[in-house]
Amino acid sequence: MSQRTRVWLGALAALVLTACNGGHTGGGPQPAPQPSAPPTAVEAARFLTQASFGATDATIATVRSSGYAEWIAQQMAMPVSGGHVAFMQARRALPGAPNPSVNELYGSFWQQAATGPDQLRQRVKLALSEIFVVSVADTNVDELSAASFYDMLGANAFGNFRSLLEQVSLHPAMGVYLTWLANQKADPATGRHPDQNYARESMQLMTVGLYQLNLDGTQKLDGAGHAIPTYTGADIAGLADVFTGYSWYSPAPSTTTFLGGKRDATAILKPMIPYAAFHATTAKTFLGTTIPASAVADPAGDLKIGLDTLFNHPNVGPFISKQLIQRLVTSNPSPAYVARVATVFNNNGKGVRGDLGAVVQAILLDSDARSTSAAVADPNFGKLREPIVRMANWMRAFNTTSASGGWLLGSTSANTSLGESPLNSSSVFNFYRPGYVPPGTKLGAQGYAAPEFQIADEVSVAGYINTMQNAITSGVGSNRDITTAYTTEMGLASDANALVDRMNLLLLNGQMSAGLRQKIVDSVNGVAIPGGTATQAQISAALLNRVKLANFMAMASAEYLTQR
Repeated sequence: MSQRTRVWLGALAALVLTACNGGHTGGGPQPAPQPSAPPTAVEAARFLTQASFGATDATIATVRSSGYAEWIAQQMAMPVSGGHVAFMQARRALPGAPNPSVNELYGSFWQQAATGPDQLRQRVKLALSEIFVVSVADTNVDELSAASFYDMLGANAFGNFRSLLEQVSLHPAMGVYLTWLANQKADPATGRHPDQNYARESMQLMTVGLYQLNLDGTQKLDGAGHAIPTYTGADIAGLADVFTGYSWYSPAPSTTTFLGGKRDATAILKPMIPYAAFHATTAKTFLGTTIPASAVADPAGDLKIGLDTLFNHPNVGPFISKQLIQRLVTSNPSPAYVARVATVFNNNGKGVRGDLGAVVQAILLDSDARSTSAAVADPNFGKLREPIVRMANWMRAFNTTSASGGWLLGSTSANTSLGESPLNSSSVFNFYRPGYVPPGTKLGAQGYAAPEFQIADEVSVAGYINTMQNAITSGVGSNRDITTAYTTEMGLASDANALVDRMNLLLLNGQMSAGLRQKIVDSVNGVAIPGGTATQAQISAALLNRVKLANFMAMASAEYLTQR
């Protein structure tokens, strides 16, 4: 292992013990702060770190001009960026296009993350994909179907959670991934029972969680001080009966199409449809609700009752609100922060439950999120930036372009790369669990979570450094398809202080410590700009080396990796 990697690992270990190890300890319910003046550039950049894939000159200017709330409103009103399915189909239709592969899905992600104007939707879409997990790591999941699933998450990012839950449930990518597509009613003669996979995971991971919660996300306890389970095995079995009798879309449904034969060409993109002959007609009891036995199968009616029951469970507000806060703002939000957001989930102020647009706004405008001075002063506030967010941040900050238009950055899942690729987690539990605590740390002793550290280890740390060094130096992707000219930075490179100030703004939200800043300034000044008879090409090469060095040192620092 290189000395550089040892140093970086030491910084990462320190990060585990300090910067990502706790939640802001706000008091009771607090309104979002009402700034008396427009946001500063630093405040705007910090806001954009939470609300997008990273700040740019243009977005900083827009936030400063409009303010936080108006920027959010503008983003929510913005048309959805071109779809991932459309991107993939267009790439596959090009003359001489290679055989279809999952790489077009990755390319569609990077293209929209780096250049999509609807950045708030892009960031929330990623967050939702880490709660409602579908993964192309399962080879049964078609990559075009996964792209359609991701499009659906984006379309519902600011809609109602109930509608999202239904569309997630009926999407064929989810049906295949969690094995409830073509799920059949019980057959006593053969001993067949309905598949319970989606019934279990839809409760555990997507709606109510394992234990009953208070509004602030803390666990309810029984008289003996033990957490109270949210559901039992009987609840899973009852809900599994609800999730029977749905399979592939077909204009002419039959037993053959239910089982996957004569599949319609569009079936991987269209919601699953009910097949009454395969749906359970027995009584179904789950989460305090009972659907009586019936003589006639009613898969659509039973599904509505099942999803309504999940949606209206009191756990959903705090369970989903806390995870969205974790994805956007901080790993360990204060109970008061969770309660304020969950209250909005339960009622958006107009009597509507599950308004995700209102929830996202509440998360980003909350006093815990917007109080820069309090967050910076609190060593327990923040989160580890996940690897694909770091790469997208670099692409946006420095105005990268794709020579091919295809954004040809394939899988980055290897721990010698980023250790993560979009829509490619190894299990339904996402790349990392929301409650993950690095073992054997002070963090664990204090009861704090650091989810993203579940995919951080010695190899992935070195992999990230090497990947970013190559990207910053000469571009990234097939044939170095994604590159930047560092045009603005080149204009500052003769002044080390000005160059580092720019890195501080775009990458660290003005939070770079004096010590780190001085190290980067000194290193940049160590790259001499030739004079005398030097050619313009020689001068430009030196200036570019300065830019790349400042960029790399900033993004390799533990301070950058901590989103605060």
